[in-house]
Amino acid sequence: MRVENKPHWKLKLLFDGSCPFCAREARWMKRRDQRGQLAFEDISQPDFDAASHRLTRAQVMGVMHGIYPDGRIITKVEVFRQAYRLIGLGWLLAPTGWPILRILSNRGYELFARYRVPLGRLFGARPCEDSSCTIGTKPEH
Repeated sequence: MRVENKPHWKLKLLFDGSCPFCAREARWMKRRDQRGQLAFEDISQPDFDAASHRLTRAQVMGVMHGIYPDGRIITKVEVFRQAYRLIGLGWLLAPTGWPILRILSNRGYELFARYRVPLGRLFGARPCEDSSCTIGTKPEH
């Protein structure tokens, strides 16, 4: 009889630890996640393997990704909506799921994601010493 190890988390967030905004949000969500609903994987770490999630490095650097235990992938603001729901704050981002606001919030997020590293430098983040936080000019997802 084979026993399958099911993860205890409901959503894994692939976040960019080299981005001060992203790292701060991940730390905040970890503190709020009292029931262990979320898992976090830092895509800026040298041992991160995007292919293990059926993704490319360019995809994960382009926009936020969330992975469900069954392998389904969500992106952009939907990741935050679901993560906030799991930590009991879904009402905060619920309006971003409404039809017009969904489009606007995803577009705004794409713009932020594209420029998060230069924006981080404006707020005192150190520049990358290697290509780990290189962002393509256009998100693939």
